[in-house]
Amino acid sequence: MRLKDKIAVITGGSTGIGLASAKRFAAEGATVYITGRRQSALDAAVAEIGHGAKGIQGDVSDLDDLDRIYETIRQDAGHIDILFANAGVGQFAPLGEITPEHFDYLFGINVRGTVFSVQKGLPLMRRGGAIILTGSTTGAMGTPAFSIYSATKAAIRNLARSWALDLKGTGIRVNVISPGPTETPALNEVAESTGDKEAMYAGLKAQVPLDRIGDASEIAAAALLLASDDSSFMTGGEIFADGGAAQV
Repeated sequence: MRLKDKIAVITGGSTGIGLASAKRFAAEGATVYITGRRQSALDAAVAEIGHGAKGIQGDVSDLDDLDRIYETIRQDAGHIDILFANAGVGQFAPLGEITPEHFDYLFGINVRGTVFSVQKGLPLMRRGGAIILTGSTTGAMGTPAFSIYSATKAAIRNLARSWALDLKGTGIRVNVISPGPTETPALNEVAESTGDKEAMYAGLKAQVPLDRIGDASEIAAAALLLASDDSSFMTGGEIFADGGAAQV
């Protein structure tokens, strides 16, 4: 019960890595609040998580939604111990086909959403709290037709470095978890958008020294480390849960 009596907030918690992390955090004793844009998905996730988990509908790129989310948590729980800014989206667009809409959509959710999810939640966080940001191996690698998504994740990495300095003296830690290819609904959607899902999955698998796609539960295990006191001397850092994809 490494998170016993902790209050954890996970944005983008209704599917994939967010849901897997919510289940793991709850099993370790945390009271978990998840956010997501679709109420039906939230309801299903809350039922799957159990342990008194709660879902709050909202879009992290909408500042009014964030205000409402955190006011709900303030009234209900009073504080936050763990803030996992996980919500994010991905789309392909090679150089020459990048549109303003593509750019704004990805940066609006992945970067703007992360910045204000953390900033608006910060007043509720107590000394010794943990902030986790979802990065990606793409933030440290070149990836064809994925430059804007990759740039958002590179931005996430520097946000953690800079915020670790901004938070000096508060006792609040901020770290990044960077997954490699992981089986999630979001990855499946991106793969289907290419028109050749099997080829994309085969290509991803070939890049991984462990020779397989990761499972969301494996990323959740690494997130648990960053959420718990087991990482009490870690801040401004990055953990790769990527099967070695960005390491060799």
